[in-house]
Amino acid sequence: MSMYKLNDGRNIPNFGFGTYKLNGHAGVQSIVSAINNGYKMLDTAYNYENEGTVGKAIEESGVNRDELTITSKLPGRYYAHQDAITALQESLYRAHLDHFDLYLLHWPNPKRGMYVEAWQALIDAQKFGLVKSIGVCNFLPEHLDKLKAETGILPAINQIELHPYFNQAPMRKYDHDNGIVTMDWSPLGRASSVLKDPVLIELGKKYHKTVGQIIFRWEHQLDTIPIPKSASPVRQRENLDIFDFEISSDDMKKINDLTKPDGRTNDQDPAVYEEF
Repeated sequence: MSMYKLNDGRNIPNFGFGTYKLNGHAGVQSIVSAINNGYKMLDTAYNYENEGTVGKAIEESGVNRDELTITSKLPGRYYAHQDAITALQESLYRAHLDHFDLYLLHWPNPKRGMYVEAWQALIDAQKFGLVKSIGVCNFLPEHLDKLKAETGILPAINQIELHPYFNQAPMRKYDHDNGIVTMDWSPLGRASSVLKDPVLIELGKKYHKTVGQIIFRWEHQLDTIPIPKSASPVRQRENLDIFDFEISSDDMKKINDLTKPDGRTNDQDPAVYEEF
């Protein structure tokens, strides 16, 4: 596993582990398994209600904290400046950490119009040493342009929905052109249908890989960072086994051609969708 260099000079792993719905003792065991299987970047959020689970897993894994990249996210209900700082501190207390390596605004919530204030809070939190790198989730170009215009600082990361049925080509181009690393949530999309796609099944046979491995390799070759979740130790290892082959440009095009205008999993368009 290699590293991506962020626009703030720091490096993060090029593959991560999602922890959504991994809670309690079972969640701890799944996350410990992931760490021991080689995952060095863990993704959580205030709204996942499992930052304590992640912290406990870090403690039980026996892996040095400095070897791990821990990400969390600020929910929209705490976008007022002091609320944001307090919520971040509470998240760190829950996780028994003194800092997050990456901290993100979870959604822009544009109708509420507070994401610039929240972004300034993250800039300040970075200066305070509470976070190493700062970024956003689900931000569109117009939101990012406003952050740059009003604060002069662009995010290091933009975590967005990205999978074969929604490849986010325009958003990826914007991120790339502005030095922002794209990270992929829901990297398998609607797995029940994507994993049965005949194009992907054929490519799996061609490269002697699972459909999931084909998708993660495609995302890697798009210069994005997938963060899949799995409670299965076998699947955890399988998902990481994507660095010993390369998908041809023609086959990359075949996967990109699967994208759909309405490909979002739950119709969560950041231009209108809000989450608090």
